[in-house]
Amino acid sequence: MSKDISVGVNQRVNRVVFPGRFQPVHRGHVQVLRWLLERAEEVIIVIGSAQRSHEVKNPFTAGERITMLRLALREEGLDLSRVIMIPVPDIEYNSLWVSYLETLLPEFDAAASRNPLVVRLFKERGYMILAPPFFERRVYSGVKIRRLMLEGGEWESSLPRSVAEYIKSIRGVERLSIVSSSDEIE
Repeated sequence: MSKDISVGVNQRVNRVVFPGRFQPVHRGHVQVLRWLLERAEEVIIVIGSAQRSHEVKNPFTAGERITMLRLALREEGLDLSRVIMIPVPDIEYNSLWVSYLETLLPEFDAAASRNPLVVRLFKERGYMILAPPFFERRVYSGVKIRRLMLEGGEWESSLPRSVAEYIKSIRGVERLSIVSSSDEIE
C-alpha cells in the first residue's frame, strides 16, 4: 500500500525518482532537488521525453538537459555523487509507465511529483510519494520561461547563471525561435 509523505516530514528514503522534462532547468528544479536531497540518500532524475528536441515544447536534447542539470547542481553546491540522471524516452501507455521505469532505473522506494497523473501511477504501483513544495511556481515554469525566450523577455533570472550561459552558448533562444516559426502562408 502506498504512503504519502507530507511536505515538511523528515522521514528519509533510500532512493527517490524525480521525473521531469527540464525544458529548461530552472531555479524551481534546483530547489526541489535540494529539498529531495534532504530527504533521500539518492535522487534519480528521470529526464523525460528524451527522444524529443528542437520543438517549442521540447527545445533541448536529452544531453543538453543533462549538462544543464550538472551545471545547476554544481553551481548550487549540491552533491552530484548522490544524483543519478537517466534519459527516458516516452511510451504511449500510461498504465505501464512506472513498470517501464522499473526496468530502466536502479531500484527506488519513492517518487517525487505534484503532477496528479504521475502521483496516481506511482501510487498504483505501491510507491511512497514525496510532494515537494511549490518554489515560486508562477515564476519558475518551463512554459513561462520558453515564452519569455520567444518574446524577447527577461528569462535568464529564472535559471541558474551557469544554465543561462550554457543556453546562450548553444544558441538555444535562436533554436527556439526557429522551431517556433513556419513556412506556411496564411
